[in-house]
Amino acid sequence: MLNRIFGFLGWAGSLLVFAAVLAWLVAPELEAVRRTLALAGLACILVYGAGHWRQVGRSFERRQTRYGALAGTSILLVAAIVVGLNYVLARQNLRWDLTAGGQYSLSDQTRQVLDTLAGPVRIRVFAREPDFPRYRDRLDEYAYQTSRVTVDYIDADRQPMLARQYEVQTYGTIVFEYEGRVERVESDSEQDLTNALITVVEGAEQTVYFLEGHGEKTPAGTDRDGYGTVSAALALDNFEVESLVLAQAGAVPDDATVVVAAGPQTDLLPGEIDALRAYLDGGGKLLLLLDPPVTGDEPAPEGLLGLVREWGIEAGTDVVVDASGVGQLFGADASVPVAASYPFHPITERFNLLTAYPLARSVSAASGAPDGRIAQPFIETGPQSWQEADIDSLATGQVELDEEAGDRPGPVTIGMAVSAPAPSPAGGGGGPAGDDGNDEDAGEEEDGPEDGPATDNGGDSAPPETRLAVIGDSDFASNAVVGIQGNRDMFLNTVNWLARQENLISIRAREPEDRRLTLTASAQRRLFWLSVLLLPAAILGAGVYTWMSRR
Repeated sequence: MLNRIFGFLGWAGSLLVFAAVLAWLVAPELEAVRRTLALAGLACILVYGAGHWRQVGRSFERRQTRYGALAGTSILLVAAIVVGLNYVLARQNLRWDLTAGGQYSLSDQTRQVLDTLAGPVRIRVFAREPDFPRYRDRLDEYAYQTSRVTVDYIDADRQPMLARQYEVQTYGTIVFEYEGRVERVESDSEQDLTNALITVVEGAEQTVYFLEGHGEKTPAGTDRDGYGTVSAALALDNFEVESLVLAQAGAVPDDATVVVAAGPQTDLLPGEIDALRAYLDGGGKLLLLLDPPVTGDEPAPEGLLGLVREWGIEAGTDVVVDASGVGQLFGADASVPVAASYPFHPITERFNLLTAYPLARSVSAASGAPDGRIAQPFIETGPQSWQEADIDSLATGQVELDEEAGDRPGPVTIGMAVSAPAPSPAGGGGGPAGDDGNDEDAGEEEDGPEDGPATDNGGDSAPPETRLAVIGDSDFASNAVVGIQGNRDMFLNTVNWLARQENLISIRAREPEDRRLTLTASAQRRLFWLSVLLLPAAILGAGVYTWMSRR
């Protein structure tokens, strides 16, 4: 009678465990019922085992049972390890990108923008459901970087009203929403996604004016000397690019965030110098790219040199020569100095890329500058460079360091920046960056973290600040050489520092590396015969040899 009861408990326990598994598969929300069934079934099985302990003990005396128990124990141990690892990894989420070019890693700029978000950002992807994995590969990285970003994947066909609400016209539209502002993008590249994120957080474009009329590089130029490439890159950082003929305008426009003078070949007129001086005195932001003189008797632009001297920066009348040979990596000679390490400055914080400057002049701190206008270096060439005083000797190709002739050994500073309180804040300037104007909108944009990463002043009480950066070369940002290592990022970082957007100072996303193998026609023929004839023949020969040996 007792054995019959124990037998009934064994069958009942098995049925209860099976019912618990079935409940987990069919109705996973019934967790309490599932747990009760599983515990009751386990209790019945344990009682059954206790009632038949003699039979269980005798069964372990057989070799087959011992092997089965060992195999079962091994399976349970492996299962426990897998469950434990999944439990730990579910709470400690770590990722590794093992691709050569960091294809699945966010750029420094994207991570910095995400880390400085002041409020939640919601991203909605409107696409067909089978296409969702394509967007998850990139956007899940944004959500993984910060808890302030949430990503929703919406089938535009199944939710047409929501797609119409966000004015979605095509599949693959990604909508960014932040504090009631909406930005749309139809590309899943990191550059376009981060640009949309910056735009929706800042809320309004800022304007960069390029001076024209003195032989400067043109922002829309597509030739070797043009600035079309960096102008397009500025648009990705939420800048609008405009040209400015200062002699006609008479003053810098009020909406100017940054003014750029990219390699003027002649000096500015006195009225233009006065307009720039008033702009700087009112808290303006100026980037001056000054190329060295071509010949030793070329007249110096005294107006521009005098203006930057007022702000504590002295531009040399020399040419920087680099004898390290690093320029040969880019097909250049000693007239192209290269910078690999940079003095500490917000522009070059965490910056570790090579930059090259075709035909550059030195820049140094001016003596006797007004109090508070302390220039800081941020670009410096290597120790094997020097300041060549005899400019005409470069034409011969035979240059060497001669300190007695006025040459100065390196490292040589070719980029300096200064920031100081604006002496005449009522003069205006500086535009929508929120630190110079007197209008209420500019003051509000300075206020608090709710404006996101575009602000850094810390409140309306912060006085307007003038910022000036001088680099002794303008060719480094031209279309011909802007693709060298960090040239593009150096230019963009400088503009963003001037615009007081320190959160955008970083290394930006790169295009995926082209890793295709390019073969000549003869190499393709050799590869064809190797794969179609030689390798099969070698395998066949090895088989025949093995067959003959065995015989």
